[in-house]
Amino acid sequence: MSNSDIELMAHLFRRAGFGSNRQILEEYCEKGYEAVVEELLNPEKQPEFDDDLIWRYAPYFRMGTGAPGYQSYWMYRMISTPRQLEEKLTLFWHHVFATSHSKLNRNPQILKQLTMLRENCLGNFRDILMEVSKDPAMIFWLDNCDNHKGAPNENFGRELLELFSMGVGKDNEFNYSEDDVKSAARAFSGWTMAPQLPRYPYGDYNWEFEYREDDHDDDEKTFLGETGNFNGQDIIDIIIKQPATARFISRHLYNFFVADEPQVPSWQTTPPQDIQAIEALEKAYFESGYDIRAMLRVLFNSEFFKEARFQRVKCPAEFVAGVMRLVEDYMEPKPNVHEIAYAATYMGQDLLNPPTVEGWHTGHEWIDSGALVERINFASSQVGDTSKPGVKKIVDRLKALGAEASDGEIVDNTLELVGPLQVTEARKLDLIRYLEHYRNTYGEEGDFNEKIAGLLQLVVASREYQFA
Repeated sequence: MSNSDIELMAHLFRRAGFGSNRQILEEYCEKGYEAVVEELLNPEKQPEFDDDLIWRYAPYFRMGTGAPGYQSYWMYRMISTPRQLEEKLTLFWHHVFATSHSKLNRNPQILKQLTMLRENCLGNFRDILMEVSKDPAMIFWLDNCDNHKGAPNENFGRELLELFSMGVGKDNEFNYSEDDVKSAARAFSGWTMAPQLPRYPYGDYNWEFEYREDDHDDDEKTFLGETGNFNGQDIIDIIIKQPATARFISRHLYNFFVADEPQVPSWQTTPPQDIQAIEALEKAYFESGYDIRAMLRVLFNSEFFKEARFQRVKCPAEFVAGVMRLVEDYMEPKPNVHEIAYAATYMGQDLLNPPTVEGWHTGHEWIDSGALVERINFASSQVGDTSKPGVKKIVDRLKALGAEASDGEIVDNTLELVGPLQVTEARKLDLIRYLEHYRNTYGEEGDFNEKIAGLLQLVVASREYQFA
């Protein structure tokens, strides 16, 4: 296997998952890139995540709020799941269909929504929109439970168009009008939740979708140029046919898996940075009948994906889960996983609690002085612990180079084992100078484990390590 094979496989797992260690990457390289892509795209053929294990080990997760509860559970899934793309897409859809605990105050309901997104993450976009529209957490979050015949609430209808499917506009044109928003709202009247039980003495409970025909506006509506007695599913059927919808979901997939794009509100006036890539995804969208799996197959096998290395800033959840996969910690349940979940929150991504219905802003907006310090401190604390299995493996492989290995060889191999990670020549010289300084301070008899731990800490503190 060539080094280029390893680099490409590492790139795939940084984007389609949360990263992998050198040993696993080498095993995957034996299978071949396209075969691994198909394996990722078919998670149902991979071992299931052991839900029972984590709930038995930490039943208090179900009772907690925020990080001590379901955040911890989800972070553990990201770290340990054998179905990396499935979990990565769940994070993707959570960003697109942002729903927040801050209003719901129902962690079990958000967990149920995440389960729905996970089960549909690679399916048909029509089905995804239908499930989201029937999801009680979304209904409550965007007030469709207050959308009645004769008294429409436009919140869900507006966000369905603006943030979930089409966007305000493309190519300097508007994709829909205010009348379209009003018609969508009327079409979704009667889509609500079953009557709520009192919270006490029953505790948390799952809401259920309910369609109330007597509360549905069945009068004629005009939506995106079509007229009829539309219901919610009719609105979705019209939406998914629109070129704007293909453009919208293609840009979202490109931003999440390929390279940082401008934020959603600017998409009307800011063209895609790679229009040919977007057009290829749009083509896959229509030719496959709106299938997300087909779009991702085109994306992962494309040259524009393979060449786009280290062009995305890792979001905090990716960063934390990736570090933990590198050091191979929390691969099984253990105490204090909530501290790992808290780390992503401190870096600016409060899982299950996005700041607005727009989700989180991505790219360089993840990085400010405070967030960067949190990233560096977290990663350094993890890789600096040579008792962690993944760190020990790196140290052992570097020891195998022998005493004759030069500082440059040690640095090159360390970068290979951590990534492979591409750094500037100036950065590489800084790492070599560290090894020289360590030797000058402690001599040739200095502790090798300690020396490599310090080197790893400098690597994960680098600018380059912040990118996927």
